[in-house]
Amino acid sequence: MGKDKIRRFAEVATFSNVLQLDEGKVMQGRWANDFFKNSNPVVLELACGKGEYTVNLARMFPEKNFIGIDYKGNRIWRGAKTALEEGVNNVGFLRIQIETILDYFAPGEVDEIWITFPDPQPQLSREKKRLTSPRFLEKYKQILKPGGFINLKTDNDGLHAYTAEKIADLGLNLHVRTEDLYHSAYADEVLSIKTYYERKYLQDNKNINYLKFSF
Repeated sequence: MGKDKIRRFAEVATFSNVLQLDEGKVMQGRWANDFFKNSNPVVLELACGKGEYTVNLARMFPEKNFIGIDYKGNRIWRGAKTALEEGVNNVGFLRIQIETILDYFAPGEVDEIWITFPDPQPQLSREKKRLTSPRFLEKYKQILKPGGFINLKTDNDGLHAYTAEKIADLGLNLHVRTEDLYHSAYADEVLSIKTYYERKYLQDNKNINYLKFSF
């Protein structure tokens, strides 16, 4: 591991807006009241990477609480540090494997979920690793409030098509689907938030897919 990664891992462990592994379990059912000290809605970004989307959403919606989830602490470091430096107090980060999410959130505790540019896991043998596979969707169903939305932004056409197929197979409610977000009527201020990698995809003339659905 490089010295910079080691430094970031050490530093992120001291951040007040980051909980790691078992630390987050004590917040199950208590995120709004005990972590954020309010009663506002809780929104998750899964596989948040550097937390760019999480922090930008928090800036735009101070009346909501946002939690970025990822396992790689050296990535979380960037978003967490930015939030601390700018005093964005309605954002936190949780370093866990997403497979264990039910250990960290109570039934109906989450109002909305964002999944932005996840690893598409294109190999058929890795279908269960896809964050929109039925295995994961069942977990989200348990922690989401009734009618809570799931949003997927991806440059991967295969993952987009796969997710749309699962929405249909499982009888979920599809609210928005577009294969070319920025040439559609849906590209509002929220959906126009762009991460570093999304800017790279757009420079390569990749289309950005978007799905919004609920249970």
